[in-house]
Amino acid sequence: MDPSMAFFRRAAAFFTCWKRSSVTLRPGNSSSRCVRSIPAAPGYRWHGGAARPVDNAALPTRGHSDRGLSASDRDPQYPGPATAAAPRPFPPGRVPPRAARPSPEGRRHRGRRGAGMERAEAYGFSGALSGAFLLSCLLFAAVSRRQRGPYMDEVFHVPQAQAYCHGRFLQWDPMITTLPGLYLLSVGVVKPAAWLLGWTGSVVCSVGMLRFINLLFSAGNFYLLYLLLFKIHQKNKAVSGFQRILSTLTLAMFPTLYFFTFLYYTDPGSVFFTLFSYLMCLYGNHKTSALLGFCGFMFRQTNIVWTVFCAGNVVAEKLNEAWKIELQKKKDEKISSRKGSFSDLTRILQFLVEYLTSPKNLVTLSALTWPYIILVSLFFVFVFINGGIVVGDKSSHEACLHFPQLFYFLSFTVFFSFPHLLTPTKIRKFLLSLRKHPVQYSLIAVISLFLIWKFTYVHKYLLADNRHYTFYVWRKVFQRHELVKYLLVPFYIFAGWSFADTLKSKSIFWILMYFVCLLAVTVPQKLLEFRYFILPFLIYRLNIPFLSLYRQLLELAFYVLVNAVTFYLFLNRAFKWENSDEVQRFMW
Repeated sequence: MDPSMAFFRRAAAFFTCWKRSSVTLRPGNSSSRCVRSIPAAPGYRWHGGAARPVDNAALPTRGHSDRGLSASDRDPQYPGPATAAAPRPFPPGRVPPRAARPSPEGRRHRGRRGAGMERAEAYGFSGALSGAFLLSCLLFAAVSRRQRGPYMDEVFHVPQAQAYCHGRFLQWDPMITTLPGLYLLSVGVVKPAAWLLGWTGSVVCSVGMLRFINLLFSAGNFYLLYLLLFKIHQKNKAVSGFQRILSTLTLAMFPTLYFFTFLYYTDPGSVFFTLFSYLMCLYGNHKTSALLGFCGFMFRQTNIVWTVFCAGNVVAEKLNEAWKIELQKKKDEKISSRKGSFSDLTRILQFLVEYLTSPKNLVTLSALTWPYIILVSLFFVFVFINGGIVVGDKSSHEACLHFPQLFYFLSFTVFFSFPHLLTPTKIRKFLLSLRKHPVQYSLIAVISLFLIWKFTYVHKYLLADNRHYTFYVWRKVFQRHELVKYLLVPFYIFAGWSFADTLKSKSIFWILMYFVCLLAVTVPQKLLEFRYFILPFLIYRLNIPFLSLYRQLLELAFYVLVNAVTFYLFLNRAFKWENSDEVQRFMW
């Protein structure tokens, strides 16, 4: 009913009651109760909300609806609603029961309980963030004492930032391959802080001060990870606040990212702006998301892929809606918009092509994603003017089709997400799927062997620099024998199947979009570098379902152990090269 009409009907009922019997309508009373206090016509009696004929044999002389009415109160001219629809009549002398409502005490109790749960989660989050930041500060102090000067890529980043601090914005080191987003932001934070606190001399833009910028980014990443987990899994009411906080702490301690919190690298800032852009995209603030995506692009050029990912979220949502409508039209229950078999994939791709080739659909999608389209267009202009995606040392960072990078990423993901991916249940399900689809898996195996044979590249840095973990992974595993890289194909297939199986809660279009972005960000990289896997791993990890509390604690304990070993090796197992007096340290 229209709200205005409901108001007038209630007002009319109130006026009639007041005029006829001077009954005050209390809040919550219905018009039927009000009408019952109006005298009934001769020969009728109010019963069960309606005027019913009086049967002296069946009903007593005094009913519950005309109790207390004298003969002078009865109006023989008022006919009464003789045919009104009514609920089941109640026995005389009894009052119809009201709908059960919680008492004020119960409502207050539930309110206190809900507020208490929210307050407990807020306290838990604050405690986790404060504890993680305190631990990071202690580690930061230890790293700064042991390694006071620039180390590894800091040799290029620190002098460049210091040049910007002194106003030399035209100075540029040709060995730097990223855009100056990190240096510009560092100057924008450090210089005002130095002015407010009165810092002068070598303290301003020192190595320690510049590294501290990444410590701030680490705290920001902690908060963003929590907000993303809350937003992505908000429909899952079974997830408790403690589980969200625990998952946030686990991802904030992700070893490959956490280590570079204590050095002046681009990774923490790159992750911060990319996650912030993703969060704004999920909330529908696409212009803000594109602006934050531009900031992430200024930290690392490959982050443009995650701008495409944000646009793909919007497109995938529209595609999923259209796909559900298509299923309803065809009334085909064998195809699911959530997950599909090998045979369904062909029909889904056909639908995808038909949808994206429609001019009307393209106009609609363009209107929704225009901020991202502008940013991607600016990226192509930059690539055209710059002559490539790399800014400085182009010879050492040539793009190529390095398809085994996808297999390395899947292995990396299985290693760091083994509570999710490497379980007895997963293995049994994979073997069952292998038994059901032997031809498809055989074809995948043949394609994988061909890609490894023709598209495996070994970068010179991978073979020459023994300070990185990748050096030892390549030497201890892949260089043991020429056949090792082929023998790992069954493991790659299982890793890929398990990886996709954990994403089955997402729509098929989201999964396709994510895999396209994953290929775009990993395959062109010639160098095997674990830092390149940070963002695709985090986005994957944010979107998979929550584990049981036991497995979450196991994952966190594993990350803490890996971090402890890494920092121990970095701080206490330094070594020197034969032709250099500089101290060398192990790192990711």
